[in-house]
Amino acid sequence: MRLTGLIRIATVMFSLGTAWLFVQTYFNTGWKVVSLRSWLGAAPDLPKTQPPRNKCGNQKSCPENSFAFKVMSGAANVVGPSMCFENTIIMSGVKSNVGRGLNIALVNGTNGQLMKTDVFDMYSGDINLLLDFLKAIQSGTIVIVASYDDPATKLNDEARTLLTNLGSSHASKLAFRDNWTFVGAKGLKDKSPYEQHLKNEAAKNKYDGWPEVLEMEGCLPKKMD
Repeated sequence: MRLTGLIRIATVMFSLGTAWLFVQTYFNTGWKVVSLRSWLGAAPDLPKTQPPRNKCGNQKSCPENSFAFKVMSGAANVVGPSMCFENTIIMSGVKSNVGRGLNIALVNGTNGQLMKTDVFDMYSGDINLLLDFLKAIQSGTIVIVASYDDPATKLNDEARTLLTNLGSSHASKLAFRDNWTFVGAKGLKDKSPYEQHLKNEAAKNKYDGWPEVLEMEGCLPKKMD
């Protein structure tokens, strides 16, 4: 009886092994779990799609006939500022085109093309370089500014007035090691709604001697000819 039982068990095991090998060979080499809903013919569960990423990683998408932008000031004197315009980084430390002082990008207000970028050292640089740059800006040009380290020591009344004429409300108040981000335009009739200014105050500074980083994003209407 014992021998007969062992033979029966061996026969069953052999049959199961043969069936398993047959399925693996002729049908599929992998296993997957089939849900009851799928087995009954219901629509399969589709993976959740991620929401589309807005230009420059902004929280909101911009309407037609507008440009998306994001501007970040520098962090103390360690990390430089960055600017994104229409999903393209136009100034940053990675691009090696930022520096101490005022970082400025000029963009065509009609087609969104980058026209020029420059950096002006406002601690030990030549203020005349900034004056010449600001005076040469053509009407309809978008002006994007981000501070890094010190944006104001060399600023004189003439430079502050030129920046104010671009739509700034805070250029006249900028002081040593303040943080400032600003987007204006040549020919702007009113004050720009896109401006942030954080004063260098020892009691409130996030870093030792500098205020915290400023970040600003938004949508700029295209200049319609």
